[in-house]
Amino acid sequence: MRTTKLSTTAGLLGACALTALLGAGTAFAGSGDSGSSGDDRAPTEAGTSFRTAQEVEQGLRATADASTGDYLYWSFPADAGQRPTVKATVKLPDSAARPSGATWRIDVYDGLRRRQSCMYGTQSRAAAQDATSVGLSCTLRTVRAWSEQWANDPLPGTYYVRLTAAVMTPSDQGLPVSAEVEVTSKEVGGSSAVDGSLAAPLVPGSTTQEAAAASDDASADASDEKNGSSASQALATGEPEDGWSSGWWSDRWVWTAAGGILAALAGIGGYALTRGTGRPSRVPPGM
Repeated sequence: MRTTKLSTTAGLLGACALTALLGAGTAFAGSGDSGSSGDDRAPTEAGTSFRTAQEVEQGLRATADASTGDYLYWSFPADAGQRPTVKATVKLPDSAARPSGATWRIDVYDGLRRRQSCMYGTQSRAAAQDATSVGLSCTLRTVRAWSEQWANDPLPGTYYVRLTAAVMTPSDQGLPVSAEVEVTSKEVGGSSAVDGSLAAPLVPGSTTQEAAAASDDASADASDEKNGSSASQALATGEPEDGWSSGWWSDRWVWTAAGGILAALAGIGGYALTRGTGRPSRVPPGM
């Protein structure tokens, strides 16, 4: 009876501990989901280069009016453990005013301006003669908290989206179009976690911003302040809503702690089952 009670108690304690740890893991993972508050507004124009790329938060839909042949740039932040998906829609003019269909393409670059490959999605598509819009998408690989210098793995920091007509005829060039871009992310979790983290996210211009701020504090020269402010405006400053985590948390912590607790409870239960009930009554003391 005593052994049964100990085993039952150990089982209940293990179930309670596992439930609590799983709940904690869900809470931490939910805190890192991409999203945006209702007060934020998406940009209504696009940049024409990496330095003038319009910043857009994940979950918001950016729009822009342009012409066929323009290069449109947006930027967004992505943190470790996220798998971003970029979706773009190009609304075309009436088919009567469009002699032929151009081929549209979307590309994604990381903070070092390295082109990132897509796991899946329609990255390039030719517009049909009677099409009113063209849809593109690109799902990146999971952003890693750390990587080797020679690797081309996605790392935490700023990412750039470039949308343009890759192939077109002279009659297509200059036709008015409107574009929509939206970025969402899936929290992958500990299955892609690595041991290590970057000293700082790959946000271009962060060192320049720090140097400009130090120069402004040390000198009150008006021209220096003007140059520093203009340089800061051209640099990417966006970051996730909850800040950069750099991979310090993953659900592997939950499963590791749960495994340790369950192993300890299994040891206690095994000892309770095998230790017996003590000295038999028929054995005299001292034997």
